[in-house]
Order: sequence, then structure tokens, then C-alpha cells
Amino acid sequence: MNLRNRRNKPAAEVHTAALNDIMFFLMLFFLLASAVSNPQVVKLLLPKSSAGEQSVAKKTMTISITSDLVYHVDKQPVPLEQLESYIQSNQATGEELTIMLYADSTVPIQNVISVMDVANRLKVKLVLATEPKKD
Repeated sequence: MNLRNRRNKPAAEVHTAALNDIMFFLMLFFLLASAVSNPQVVKLLLPKSSAGEQSVAKKTMTISITSDLVYHVDKQPVPLEQLESYIQSNQATGEELTIMLYADSTVPIQNVISVMDVANRLKVKLVLATEPKKD
């Protein structure tokens, strides 16, 4: 019996301390990346524009119109008839309010104009969101 060879066998080990650090940094990266994107926007197919710039105001409210003509204010569905009172209640804080209007490219222009009319009646600045054109 050869007992010496049995005792000196190398043990197979996997060091996972470095993997924990990598997983932590990946989790931190994806957390920060998800915080940068605007969480209050309903996913829409926006119309294209050559000057697709974003406006940054002190207080913004996002209004989205989906392709099936459902109006969302900060991801909450609101009927068009109640849109004016909903904006007025958020405007009462005294800060200058800017509305970012996200309308699907298939939405008829009359629905966009109706939201613009509400903003004009309340004297609120409105910006229509577009995507930049791809060459």
C-alpha cells in the first residue's frame, strides 16, 4: 500500500472572491444605468425629427398618448376630459411647469392638438418629444 501518494494529492479549489467583486460592480453599473433612463415614460414609437433635443426644466410632467389613444400622465391613465384638472392640481405648487408630450407616430394630429390646447389654456409650456432621424 502506498500511503504517501494519497496524502500529498493536490486539492482542487475554486477561488470565488474575485467573482463576488465583479458581480457587485456589474449590479452597480446596471442600477446606475437604469436610473439614468426616464422611468415615467410609456414606451412609444416617436416621430422623427432632425433636431431631436430634450428639454430640461425644473418641474416636468410627462403626458403620453399611445397608439390606441389612451392618455397617460406620469404613467397613470387619465381621460382627456380630466386632463386639464389633473394638470391644474400639479401646477398649483408655484413652480414653472413644463409638459413633455410623447405621442405615438400613429396618433392623429387632432389628439396632439387637444393636449396642446389644454396646455395653452393653463399657460403651461409644452414640448413635443421626437426621436432624432437616422441617416
